[in-house]
Amino acid sequence: MDKKLATTIGAAARAARTRLELTQADVAERIDVATEVYGRLERGGMLPSVQTLLKLCHELHVSADELLGLAAHGAAPTRSSEPSSSPPERPEVRRLLRTVRQLEAPHVKLLGLVANALGRR
Repeated sequence: MDKKLATTIGAAARAARTRLELTQADVAERIDVATEVYGRLERGGMLPSVQTLLKLCHELHVSADELLGLAAHGAAPTRSSEPSSSPPERPEVRRLLRTVRQLEAPHVKLLGLVANALGRR
């Protein structure tokens, strides 16, 4: 493994993630890897696969050149991203959504009923 490249990719990913106000768990979920794996990637402990690198570029809105240390931070992404029409979710909402996705259907239904009752107050 090329430790210098791994460190460069990790630092660029961390900078982009921080700029977007995302947690490591948020990015890990979006690129379909375990949070621990993403944390190791950010610390320079591993190199991402090409597929994971592409997912990182897309989800972090950075170019591959930026992640690889070939371009300045904040360079335009290589893939066009859709402008978001809704405001970004708060971290606590993203954490709640991750938890809800793991629940079984009856529990999701019950949680929906509780949320509706709280919304009426």
